[in-house]
Amino acid sequence: MRLEVGGVSMEVEHKDIKNVHLTVHPPEGRVRVSAPRAMRLETIRVFVISKLDWIRRQQVALRKQERETPRRYIDRESHYLWGERYLLRVEEAEAPPLVKIKGKQLLLRVRPGSDAGKRAEILATWYRDHVRERAEEMILSWASRLGVTVNHLYVQTMKTRWGGCKPERGNIRLNTELAKKPPRCLEYIIVHELLHLIEPTHTDRFRALLDKHLPMWRAIRDELNSLPVKYWREKS
Repeated sequence: MRLEVGGVSMEVEHKDIKNVHLTVHPPEGRVRVSAPRAMRLETIRVFVISKLDWIRRQQVALRKQERETPRRYIDRESHYLWGERYLLRVEEAEAPPLVKIKGKQLLLRVRPGSDAGKRAEILATWYRDHVRERAEEMILSWASRLGVTVNHLYVQTMKTRWGGCKPERGNIRLNTELAKKPPRCLEYIIVHELLHLIEPTHTDRFRALLDKHLPMWRAIRDELNSLPVKYWREKS
């Protein structure tokens, strides 16, 4: 359900937990409240009111995060793979599309007359494939260490989240944009989501599990949230 308090809109979910949990998610400052099933909405509202100043500070910090400039997909434009910067080189040819790294260049081969939208689509597929390939290796290793099973991995465009988990289904979702960040950021998100298969919510136990299995997770999280995020054109 949705709740609005003091001009702040948030998602509220009742779960089998003992305490209420409030989170503000990057990159846009999405607010989520997890509350015990028996907790009345008015009680949740009072709790949120007491946290409004903190919520707003978190949202301001996240929204100030640097954004990528709008991409035009032209020669010598900067693009990133696993935290490394490459200059785009566009080649037009009557041949299947191709993306490959050549030294410090990112070669994009497209059909003659391909517009920016088509070039973006080709690169998005390439990034998605990179995330999937590396994530499958990491998930195989970490799932074994954590004693969990992943039924399905989805890699997709996500505007407001780096990842997601459906514990009841054993499904993991990852943001295609993670291909642009250092590999440790992908690993952090994977471990985070896999641990939700053990502890579905952000409880003290969940944080303790992160501390145990990935002691540097806070530093990696802060690094990920400080890196430029994709520019999204607002719909009119």
